Amino acid sequence: MSTYKLVCPHCQSRMRIRTSEGRHIFLRVAYLQCTTEACGWSVRAEFEMTHELSPSGMPNPDVHLPHADSDLRRAALRPRQDDLPAQENREP
Repeated sequence: MSTYKLVCPHCQSRMRIRTSEGRHIFLRVAYLQCTTEACGWSVRAEFEMTHELSPSGMPNPDVHLPHADSDLRRAALRPRQDDLPAQENREP
């Protein structure tokens, strides 16, 4: 299981989700805060489901998203180094 790592663009520390609320079946609004007290940056973010990469084994007839094309599906399989906090990528 993987967990998406939210990174503060100012100090490169991890961000935490303080609270979130569902706005729609495909949209969640979240309020985030940097975990570095000295930085303290906070922000509102939106997490939106935009494309279906593979079909559900238990489909809900109310769920209608466009199917992702092959380029988008391939991109979803590639690991991305820029999703990791910068200090985890630095050599000692």
